Amino acid sequence: MRNKFLNTGQPGYHPLRKIKVCLSGLRYAVVYDFSVAYKCVLSVPVLAACFYYRQWLDFLSVFAATGLMLIAEMFNTTIEALCDFVESGHNDKIGIIKDISAAATGIAILIWIAVIGVELNRLWQALT
Repeated sequence: MRNKFLNTGQPGYHPLRKIKVCLSGLRYAVVYDFSVAYKCVLSVPVLAACFYYRQWLDFLSVFAATGLMLIAEMFNTTIEALCDFVESGHNDKIGIIKDISAAATGIAILIWIAVIGVELNRLWQALT
């Protein structure tokens, strides 16, 4: 794909190729990054229950929180991989960068846990 700013790559815009690359990256993250995989596994039953009971606002809030958390996890993994690629040894600046990335991911995970907890509580109360 051509980069219009750097004027590199092959000409042409292929939206299907972009979708294929996106799905490939998502598959790679789920298969090779345990932190992404288990959070997807925990979110799917809650999403399915909200969808089944037609609680659309609950479904959307869980979906948005899960998306936020997955994006943060993938960015964290990417930043850590790039830092390790640039500097394989110990570097205090790289450590700070990784710590900030992990903190951002931690905030996203706390939001995800809060939303999942509230929705599980609502589903439990609806069932009892």
